Amino acid sequence: MRDGQYKVVVNDEEQYSIWFAERPLPQGWREAGFDGPKQSCLDHIEQIWTDMRPRSLREAMDH
Repeated sequence: MRDGQYKVVVNDEEQYSIWFAERPLPQGWREAGFDGPKQSCLDHIEQIWTDMRPRSLREAMDH
């Protein structure tokens, strides 16, 4: 395993996290298409995850 390699993952509520690159994803999460060192992944999440509300809450508030 490459030390310090992670991937950005997302769940059905469009909440983001990081996961060890060489490990199977936990149930309910899928790859978000970005991987690299931990800080790079965290920086990527900060750029793309601009609304921290879960998807279901955003949808409920938009109606």
